[in-house]
Amino acid sequence: MSTRRLLAWVGVYVAAGLAILGFLLFIVGMAAELLFSTQPIDPQLLSPQIQIAIAGLCLSACMMMAGFVLVGLLLARQTRRQAPGYGEAVSLMEQLQFQQALPLLERAIRMGRETPDLLMLLANAYAHTGQLAKAQATADRAVSLYPQDASAYIALANGYRLQASYDAAAQVLQRALQLDPQQPVVWAELGLLHVLNGDKKAAQAALQEAARSDDLPSMYRVRVAYHLARLARSNGDEVQARQASAEMLRSAESLEAWQPLVQAMQGTAYGQTLRYEIAAIEDAIARELADSEKR
Repeated sequence: MSTRRLLAWVGVYVAAGLAILGFLLFIVGMAAELLFSTQPIDPQLLSPQIQIAIAGLCLSACMMMAGFVLVGLLLARQTRRQAPGYGEAVSLMEQLQFQQALPLLERAIRMGRETPDLLMLLANAYAHTGQLAKAQATADRAVSLYPQDASAYIALANGYRLQASYDAAAQVLQRALQLDPQQPVVWAELGLLHVLNGDKKAAQAALQEAARSDDLPSMYRVRVAYHLARLARSNGDEVQARQASAEMLRSAESLEAWQPLVQAMQGTAYGQTLRYEIAAIEDAIARELADSEKR
């Protein structure tokens, strides 16, 4: 986030705080006038309490207007930064129609709209259409242009992961989390990469960090729980294993959301690894359900 954008958001929050303060002054002033005033009402003069109430109301109104103006300017600036077709490209990416999204993203880049988010989308689109060299070059450019933006490193890590360079991908994700640690999905991806690298201790730490967040999507939660259960059993912690298995069952229905991604990545080394993992989780869920019926 740029300094100007950060200052603008600080201004929004300050305006909101002052608006609330002004409204509270209005309430306090009116309450004081109604409950504690003993002076006879003079239509020519305003009591101090009423003056405070009116001043608070004016402050609240002015600050609300200033807040709306600042939010409007921020939204307008964001809209100007996004090239025409950006929203459609995002929608196509969400539907896993990477080939159709590519022309829109490439046109945005040609128009000079090289934002971190746009470069990340373009790198992912290249990667999922088998253009790994272009994906790598785009991700490298994102990092060079925005070395302090976590999303640039996430794009780079995705490229490494699709090429089965799991150790390099894990190192890049660690850098992304240094810049922005409040990302449960990235913690989950880091833990899953550590699993592939055979680093059980690091995998368990990252997966537990992801599992602690209420914002972790259920499609990730089922995979995280599966691996935490396996790691706990390998450590002889059956209590933790059962807890993780129960969490896996609660999120079992969301496993289906991975199937379109498996198909989209079937031509990559990581796509095959993911397919085997999803199949193993399905088997684990079936066994847990069978065991629960016996109990």
